[in-house]
Amino acid sequence: MEKKSNYLRSPDLLPIASSERNIGPFGFAVIWVGMAIVLAAFAIGGGAIIHLPLGLVILATLLGSVAIGVLMTIIGDIGVEHGLSFPVYMRAPFGTIGTHIPSIVRGITAACWFGINTYFGSTAINAILNLLFGFDNWFICFLLFAAFQLINTSLGIKSIERFADLAAPIIILISCWMYIALSDKAVEQGKNIWTWVESPVTGGAAFTAFMVVVMSNMGFWATLAADMPTLSRYFRAPKKERNWFKRNKTQLLGSIIIMPIVNTFMIIIGAVSYMAVANSDPVVALQETASGITLGVLMLMIVLAQWSTNTSANVIPAATIFSNVGGPKMPFWVGVVLAGIIGMLAQPWSLFTVLNSALLVIGGILTSIVGILFADYYLLRKRRVNVQDLYEKDGQFRYLKGFNLAGFISWIVGGVIANMLSSYSSIVGFVVGAGLYYILAKYWWFKKYPQAEMVDPDDSQYLGITAGRDWAVEGADIEAEVITDAAAERV
Repeated sequence: MEKKSNYLRSPDLLPIASSERNIGPFGFAVIWVGMAIVLAAFAIGGGAIIHLPLGLVILATLLGSVAIGVLMTIIGDIGVEHGLSFPVYMRAPFGTIGTHIPSIVRGITAACWFGINTYFGSTAINAILNLLFGFDNWFICFLLFAAFQLINTSLGIKSIERFADLAAPIIILISCWMYIALSDKAVEQGKNIWTWVESPVTGGAAFTAFMVVVMSNMGFWATLAADMPTLSRYFRAPKKERNWFKRNKTQLLGSIIIMPIVNTFMIIIGAVSYMAVANSDPVVALQETASGITLGVLMLMIVLAQWSTNTSANVIPAATIFSNVGGPKMPFWVGVVLAGIIGMLAQPWSLFTVLNSALLVIGGILTSIVGILFADYYLLRKRRVNVQDLYEKDGQFRYLKGFNLAGFISWIVGGVIANMLSSYSSIVGFVVGAGLYYILAKYWWFKKYPQAEMVDPDDSQYLGITAGRDWAVEGADIEAEVITDAAAERV
């Protein structure tokens, strides 16, 4: 009997067993330090300090960071409980084919972030080489830096954790130096860093400016909030633990405590940088506040920061999504390369100038997806998932020719309304997406397409690690043989 390939069963997208989950609370906290120290965040601080004093900027950043951190942890339970990645679970609210559309949007967004961070890192590398050897060609540095990052990511999740272990303490120390140097320069100019504002606003305008900072920070991390299962499926968790907090303890420290603290520190540096040199670009700021070996070391911080952020927050999610779209014949490393190519073709050197405005749009679009995931996983399925059918072409998630219209209608409406109310985009996107999807799915779509885990909510059949289960997809071993045979034929 001829073997037929099932594109839903790419080996890189199968559920992760508990024995393969290697990241604990400390490891994830360290990864978060590497991810949260990202230069693009400086733009939020630089833009915020124009209208608000530093104290309000810090408060708005903490509120936005904690809020999106909570959403990350909530959605991350999908990976912890079932070992599923974002593009695989998206087959439930969007369909086995429909999942590709929002997933590609998320993947392209992540690839563009990869490009932006790589651009900053490359300008820092160029500055180091110029300082040491007189070399000056940032574009060559851009290409080489991109290649090194992609190779590092292709080596797998454990290599990323090891890299973050090395980079994180170095980055923290140099970030502190950077803050002190820029603060001193601002004070020398007669500016009190806690009261100086370039164009202060009051009343309703001040509240709007405050909410824009909150929403910008939520939009900044909205991509990872939607895609957290792709990373959280590697988190260690106790079997047969029904307490949500104990089961998700690996996530809690990193996403709700470490990320808000580190992200806020980055926003502060961006604000102080704008005070000191009227520019939130840290490469420009450092070149005006340091020289010699000190400048070289600080530029190294920038390189390490972008590298550690890109691997965990951008390349892995994008590569996993592209692998899902491409099917079993597109391995993870091909997805990594594709993410890198898209990131470079996006011309990231032009994207930074419109970043703050883009974050409000991105936040609304992606938090609508987060809301849909929340409603589907918690409110409708109550964490029970028919995992086997997620990998079946003609299973319950095929819906209407592979599309779940309830998910698409909710996403489109949520994204549009969120961007009509852009100052509150992330909150509006989440609430509208979740509420509309719950109504459409429960009272319309799932009446047409019954869901097994909702018809018979049996924990022993449809829960994962809470029931002590590691999901094994039927036919996955046959699928691996098909891929091997196809590769042999090409040789």
